[in-house]
Amino acid sequence: MSITSTGENGREKSLWKSLRNVSEGLVDMRTLPVAIGLILLIVFFSLESDVFLTSRNLTNLLSQSVVTGIMALGLIFVLLVGEIDLSVAAISGVTSVLLAKLIMDFGFPPSVAIAIAFLAGAGIGGLSARWITWMRVPSFVVTLGVGLVLNGVQLALLPETGRYNLLGTGIENVAGTSLKGPPAWIALALLVLVMLTIRFTAYRQRVAAGLAAPFFSAVVLPLLPLLFVGIVGVALLDLHNGVPVPVVIFTALLVVASYVTQETRIGLYLYAVGDNIEAARRSGIRPQAVKLFAFMVAGALAALAGLLASSRILGVSVSSGGGIGGGSLLLESIAAAVIGGVSLFGGKGRVSAAVFGALIIGTVSNGLNLMGVGNEIRLVVTGFLLVLAVSVDRVIERFAGPLSRD
Repeated sequence: MSITSTGENGREKSLWKSLRNVSEGLVDMRTLPVAIGLILLIVFFSLESDVFLTSRNLTNLLSQSVVTGIMALGLIFVLLVGEIDLSVAAISGVTSVLLAKLIMDFGFPPSVAIAIAFLAGAGIGGLSARWITWMRVPSFVVTLGVGLVLNGVQLALLPETGRYNLLGTGIENVAGTSLKGPPAWIALALLVLVMLTIRFTAYRQRVAAGLAAPFFSAVVLPLLPLLFVGIVGVALLDLHNGVPVPVVIFTALLVVASYVTQETRIGLYLYAVGDNIEAARRSGIRPQAVKLFAFMVAGALAALAGLLASSRILGVSVSSGGGIGGGSLLLESIAAAVIGGVSLFGGKGRVSAAVFGALIIGTVSNGLNLMGVGNEIRLVVTGFLLVLAVSVDRVIERFAGPLSRD
């Protein structure tokens, strides 16, 4: 009986392995259910509301999702090494207030103020990482405390009115600018060219190492979904104001992050530390340095998210960064990363999780708002999707085996 059971289990795993091989080059098996879920949500809300698929609404949806997506992208680096950062929303809020204060009260040029805000975000993340690795304190405790400290700093930096108005400073142009017509299509062509170069370089490296690497599945196939989504997206957004600059920034960050995590040594170190820190240490990897890098990336991207959010609403206030304590922004950012397929236990997932997770949360929020559904239902649905995504992820890992960097 036990032999029969083992054989059936082996056939199940073999089936899932075959499905994983078929999906390679498009999306991995961890991301596939998320992509299917996103498509189903889009179909559902488009049937429920005639406004959902209009170019104006799609522009709003993407602009709303960018802040969550960028913050989730930073969190992915931290999650990959098996840690968590609960201070990213507070970093976003305090750096955006610092940016406004430098411009409004001290007369700093916007470019200099932006650079200082980014450095501050990365520095805060680095300090958290050093404390975690030095004192061996759980990251959720350290970052929770850091977040509370930053909430107090944010209140101290704000003026008595509780708000800085950024209208007329030039910061509003970051979120208020769009690429329309030829510039949008040129940007898409450059994106495809960069991705083609990255895939072709990886293909040549595999061939040089004597590894099997069919050209079509290794180079051409991964670009087909990008090309299709890019053409349809630019065409639809061009009917309104064009492609918002924040969307372009987020896309560029995804390309860079994908290259770093999939094609570089530091990317290998991130997955190795998250998968087995002791084995990574014995292999000569310095886990402290890898975690420092991950937290600094998360802090810098949180600062960028704060910049884009303040540019979009033309100011900063107590509510910046999701409000004191992070509010729903922190929870939505963590949910976006996890819903997108990144493991909370480290070493598994890809940066594409940021875009899939952010789009799912943004689609649910936008679609329910168009249907006139209350905010309480949106929170219930988002929580349900989070639990469902983690459960599906566990089922896939059980049958197909762990999926990590490759």
